[in-house]
Amino acid sequence: MIKSKFERIDNARKILGLPKKATMEQIKRNYKELLLKWHPDKCKEKEDRCKEMTIKIIGAYRTIIEYCNNYEYSFTKEDVNKSLSPDDWWFERFGDDPLWGK
Repeated sequence: MIKSKFERIDNARKILGLPKKATMEQIKRNYKELLLKWHPDKCKEKEDRCKEMTIKIIGAYRTIIEYCNNYEYSFTKEDVNKSLSPDDWWFERFGDDPLWGK
């Protein structure tokens, strides 16, 4: 059965044990931890199960990385401002105001 792009990415996310939002650091860390756990040379379960999981983990990682590498970032003011830190948000609104600014 052919899965939608979202279903493939969501399945890969679940295999890697990632939350619905993750940083590249989290993606890489989970991938490395799972690969160490399931690698056939280190795995304590049946060899076939270890190989199967290793293949799934590598496939999931490739799916996620392909999605991340092809993601289109927006550099519009509106989109950039959606991700402001609390300090930046405050400065955008009150800046150098003597009463409310920093």
